[in-house]
Amino acid sequence: MNHALVAAMAEAGETADSLAAQLGVDPKTAGRWVTPGRIPQPRRRVKIAEILKKDVGDLWPDVLKRKEPAWFRRWADIEREAVSLRWFELAWVPGLLQTEAYARATLAGETLTTTIVDQLVSARIQRQTVLRREQAPLFIAVIDELVLRRAPHNNRALMREQCARLAESAELPTVSVHVVPMSVGMYPGHGGPFILAELPDGGRAAHADSQAEAQILTQPEHVATLERRWERIRGEALSRSQSLDLLREAATSWT
Repeated sequence: MNHALVAAMAEAGETADSLAAQLGVDPKTAGRWVTPGRIPQPRRRVKIAEILKKDVGDLWPDVLKRKEPAWFRRWADIEREAVSLRWFELAWVPGLLQTEAYARATLAGETLTTTIVDQLVSARIQRQTVLRREQAPLFIAVIDELVLRRAPHNNRALMREQCARLAESAELPTVSVHVVPMSVGMYPGHGGPFILAELPDGGRAAHADSQAEAQILTQPEHVATLERRWERIRGEALSRSQSLDLLREAATSWT
């Protein structure tokens, strides 16, 4: 039995029936979730954790720990501990803001088994609980407008859902999403995506992506270089309210 889930349900005054009603599933399905090995789909795990006011990792720790690629686990630990995250993306929606369908689309065409894809998507979706937990980090994302205009395999429904998710996330009190409009010419963001993390002890780390394994940087001079680049990129982006309007317009455009 999943004792952590049972205890969290009791603490929150929830039952299998009440969870099923909130998630739109059969009560028998929800009842099976307390059985070892019966784990809800990623998006449902996130919703259950929100309802029970717990982290996904508290309810399904083994799923969270082992789904991340080994080289990425160090950054996942940093991400969970961070008090602020600043994320720039040139070509993708930031992983912490992706829908499950979009996350799967980013892995399409790779030489990965279905099982591995499921594991990678599961880990990515579970990481998103960091933005909705109590004492969530300040999360500021800057994305290029072309991210909103390029659909995987021309899947309009997928992009409509993703843009709507971005707009919804941008309204969270600790989340800001800014868009660099297409009217901006060449800018420092063309050098590639990166993430900056501030830790509780004042330390700083950076994640610089690549076509292979990403680099995790902690040397002050390297982090400072990316912080200066961040300021220049952020200066080219629209304001929070202007960006939110653009996100909503983008969602409508994929109707």
